[in-house]
Formats: sequence, structure tokens, C-alpha cells
Amino acid sequence: MEAKYPSESACIMTDLVLPGETNPLNNMFGGELLARMDRAASIAARRHSRRVAVTASVNHVAFNRAIPLGSVVTVEAKVSRTFRTSMEIFIDVWIEDRESGIRTKANEAIYTFVAVDETGIPVAIPQIKPETDLEKERYAAALRRKQLSLVLAGKMKPNDATELKALFSN
Repeated sequence: MEAKYPSESACIMTDLVLPGETNPLNNMFGGELLARMDRAASIAARRHSRRVAVTASVNHVAFNRAIPLGSVVTVEAKVSRTFRTSMEIFIDVWIEDRESGIRTKANEAIYTFVAVDETGIPVAIPQIKPETDLEKERYAAALRRKQLSLVLAGKMKPNDATELKALFSN
């Protein structure tokens, strides 16, 4: 199976925030944003694996900035690292100023998807070859996040988490 570049999985979705998608403060519901991020991540996972891909976990979500009614919101998702059957998808959320057109990063998230066959059994997927500095940074961090998750779940011994240990051994 030939490795792929993160850019091959990229999904960019742009839409408006409508009144039915806002809370009493006229900002987008967090759940609405989570759904948009999940859809974009699902497309990125499918593009990478060429398989049905299911959400395995939402590893991190940062709601750093409220997204007001009427905003133009862009959700950008792409695979940051792959493992045997799973892939980490990094998602950036941007809002566009209605007057100037300047884009500002509002939120980010990290989801994990698993590629499955027609019966729901996980299947092997291609590896990823990061190209840009940001892709390389996210690629390296993904392994540390996976090791931390495995240690916390009791599925890996702390001494075996080599990438995680390297953070503290200098």
C-alpha cells in the first residue's frame, strides 16, 4: 500500500451561520460546529483510506472564539497521521470578517477515525507522508497523543511510551 500526502485527504467546507444554528447569544451552537467538523473529518478520512470511516473519538476540541450569526465559517480537515487502521484528523476552523474578508482561526479539533470494510471490521490503511513543517509537527505530536491515550487507558506501560518519555528526559 503506497503512502499518501496529507493534502490528498484535505476537505474544505465553507458555509454561513444561520439563525437556527445559534444560541440565545446569537453565536453558533457548539454542537453544530462539532457536527460540521465531524462531517469534514469524515470526508478527509474517506479520501485517505478510500473506505467507509467511522468516528472513533473526539480527542480534542478548543472553542477559542465565538462564531456569530451570519459569519462565514470554513472548516478545514486533513489526515495528520495514520496507524494500522486508524487515522488522526486535524481540523482548523476559520471565520471570515464580513467587512474586510480577513480570516481568523476560531477553533480547532482532533478526531480519530477508523477505516472499516462492508461488515464494520477495521481494515489497514495507507501511511501518511507529511510535507510541510506544520504537517510534520502535527504528525510527530499525533504519536505522543496516541501513546498518552494508550497509557491512560492501561493499554500501554508508561515505560513503553518512548515518544512521550522523550518529552521529559532532557
